[in-house]
Amino acid sequence: MPEGPEIWRTADKLNQALADKEITQCFFYHDKLKPYEKLLVGQRVAHVEPKAKALITYFDGDLCMYSHNQLYGKWFTVASGAEPNTGRSLRVALHNDSYSALLYSASEIELLVQEKLADHPYLKKLGPDVVHPDTTVEIIFEQYQNEVFQNRKLATLLLDQSFLSGVGNYLRSEIMFYANVNPSLKLRECSIEEKEKLAAASRLLSRRSYETGGITSDPEIVEALKREKASRKEYRHFVYNRTGDFCHKCGTRIEEDKTGGRKVYFCPSCQEINE
Repeated sequence: MPEGPEIWRTADKLNQALADKEITQCFFYHDKLKPYEKLLVGQRVAHVEPKAKALITYFDGDLCMYSHNQLYGKWFTVASGAEPNTGRSLRVALHNDSYSALLYSASEIELLVQEKLADHPYLKKLGPDVVHPDTTVEIIFEQYQNEVFQNRKLATLLLDQSFLSGVGNYLRSEIMFYANVNPSLKLRECSIEEKEKLAAASRLLSRRSYETGGITSDPEIVEALKREKASRKEYRHFVYNRTGDFCHKCGTRIEEDKTGGRKVYFCPSCQEINE
């Protein structure tokens, strides 16, 4: 499933293709959305806004479209009239004179008036967005200090969008590694210093991934490994999906564990529990 950085990059592409342009043709797969096809033709797309792992497309009037990719959904932007080479099922198509924005395989799509957004069951529960430029380390640190979350296991908590929105499976492993915190700990077992490091890592790595197209490793590590002709998989992340490979920082072999049915990756040396 795409995480915050990927959703933000998708929003950038959609804004380039749609923002300030008039819709010339519109398609919705679901019958309940069909009445909106004619209604949206002739309207201008104001902008597309990322919200954690969802996207909000704002139109000229008071309407907006909520879409969540879930596991299989994907947006494509192509020249107007073109079709991407994909076996996915088309769910939404927004066309203008220059571009087509096509949403495939998404299961959650809603048209609603903008004033109802605050009451949306997914949106109203979101914590601070780790990719948003206005989300500071201080704001994120307040979440790590919040008593509501102290009894939660850190590895599970980091996937909770009401804690920090936009963090998913790869970011959680990378954040805990960068902060030198073991994924088996509960939040209350982390020191103030560890929480400060977690907050800093949450913002730094999320923004870095957005700005680099998915890379969380330090730039120095990336450049060194590129000189050695390493593959993108080898230099992209510190620990995520690198089970058995050597840690870029200490040389220990990366390990994996399962929590909540999903794999978490860590370095047993860099993230050793302090007694």
